Amino acid sequence: MELNGDTAHAIVDIETRLRDYGLRPTRQRVALADLLFAKGDRHLTVEELHEEAGAAGVPVSLATVYNTLHQFTEAGLIRVLAIESAKTYFDTNISDHHHFFVEGRNEVLDIPVSNLQIGNLPQAPEGMEIAHVDVIIRLREKKRS
Repeated sequence: MELNGDTAHAIVDIETRLRDYGLRPTRQRVALADLLFAKGDRHLTVEELHEEAGAAGVPVSLATVYNTLHQFTEAGLIRVLAIESAKTYFDTNISDHHHFFVEGRNEVLDIPVSNLQIGNLPQAPEGMEIAHVDVIIRLREKKRS
């Protein structure tokens, strides 16, 4: 595979980003990170990234994609969204924000931060502090009458 200037620069940026998060930039991690972050902020499952890798000619097993996404999560590079018990989504936007989940389409959308205010949170137990609040608002198509 021959790299053009833009692609080579992007790979170097990804390698640096992985190192900055304490991860060794292996060939598979770099390839998966490139696929994961090349399209901007998004939400996807292990299966979706595995399918993208196959389409891009990146030979990785489903287990490798799973392990890599969990390594990225543990390092703080991405975050996990546990929306449904059967499916875990990974979010490339690690800032504090909330989500819509479109039922029937299994689609996750960011809620603009300025549109939601959360108040009256309970007091955290002694010795603990609230690290993050995840709000997931479930949507469905309106039924036509």
